[in-house]
Amino acid sequence: MKLALFALFAAITAFTYWLRHINLQHLKQTGNRVPAGFEVAIDEEKLRASTAYTLDSSRLELWSSLFDNLLLIIFLFGGVIVGYDHVIAGLSSSAIPAAIAFFLLLAWAQTLLGIPFDLYSTFVIEARYGFNTTTPRLWISDFVKSQAIGAVVMAFLVSVAFWLIEWSPQHWWIWVWGFMAIFSLFMMFISPYVIEPLFNRYEPVTEEGLEDEIRVMMEKAGLKVGKVMQMDASRRSKHSNAYFTGIGKVKRIVLYDTLVRQMSHGEIVAVLAHEIGHWKKGHIWKRLLWVEMLALGGAWLSFKLLAWSGLPGLLELPPDMSLPARMVVLGFAASLALFPLAPFSAWRSRCHEREADRFAADLTGRPQDLASALVKMSAENLSNLFPHPLYAGFHYSHPPVVDRVRTLRAWAGNTAGRT
Repeated sequence: MKLALFALFAAITAFTYWLRHINLQHLKQTGNRVPAGFEVAIDEEKLRASTAYTLDSSRLELWSSLFDNLLLIIFLFGGVIVGYDHVIAGLSSSAIPAAIAFFLLLAWAQTLLGIPFDLYSTFVIEARYGFNTTTPRLWISDFVKSQAIGAVVMAFLVSVAFWLIEWSPQHWWIWVWGFMAIFSLFMMFISPYVIEPLFNRYEPVTEEGLEDEIRVMMEKAGLKVGKVMQMDASRRSKHSNAYFTGIGKVKRIVLYDTLVRQMSHGEIVAVLAHEIGHWKKGHIWKRLLWVEMLALGGAWLSFKLLAWSGLPGLLELPPDMSLPARMVVLGFAASLALFPLAPFSAWRSRCHEREADRFAADLTGRPQDLASALVKMSAENLSNLFPHPLYAGFHYSHPPVVDRVRTLRAWAGNTAGRT
């Protein structure tokens, strides 16, 4: 079985690398011509920079992936997990402290080993193409804060989960699932006010006249969003974006300050309308429901498999391994089993993005504004305008931007034709 699992892992890994290869080859073969409708924002020099940026970023991602997979092979298939499990068991005879140490030290080791790739991405590739504005001091500050927050959250989650396992050995799976679901919702409530301000400064949109246009659009949508905020993203990068955060009364839309500087008022309103579309169409709740349904089924299946004495034997590991080690083995097997769901999840996300585009076009009555905003963001972010269809189908959470712009402009033409 160990050989069969390794063969499956190798096949999946090879397939993902093949997808990456054909995507880059497709870019090299077709990425020498500015797409129709992008000529205003992208010239041949910008197009060459976009291609070079995609190639450089993809190469780094490939090396990082190869390194991670090598570590995984050594840790699981090379038996290092057995020695690691014994070391952790010697640190504490209590299950909860041992579980915290097991997962926390493993996460820290993975993070530390990934630092060189992160540094190269930030201070070499991002700097080479004029995106990076992060200073070494800010990078260190972000790293320390993120690790501290992550450690506290992980320790808390592991402590509660393993306490529930001890408290209810036969029904822990439902209790753990319920706790994790409630905790996820809790984090969505507090993150905009507790976590996110630790890294960025947020303030109401200050662009003159923009607030009134946003308010009119909000009233037309019949939606009360807590706040439309501007984030000082330019402290770290010149990339631009917008996103929806929080739920309930704390929900708000966040604009990068870089996006506010790059866009006209009409384009910004169109981007906001797209984000509002996600809420009005119920995408947030649909995604939460989908995730929790999968999590519930996964919790029950985990309960059954973790109690199976043959689980460690799948990798020819000792049957007396600790519960955290068995969870790692189960997590690896689950990642292989769930791999076919990846294109389905990406497809569902793209459907939601198209619905949000349609909503924005109908709400503003100006699909061309969102199309223009997407063109500008693509140019400013040096986005890949020529993804291979198979790669995009498997990995892209958004439709390729050229397709989105083409669709929006077709809607704009239809709207003009009816007036």
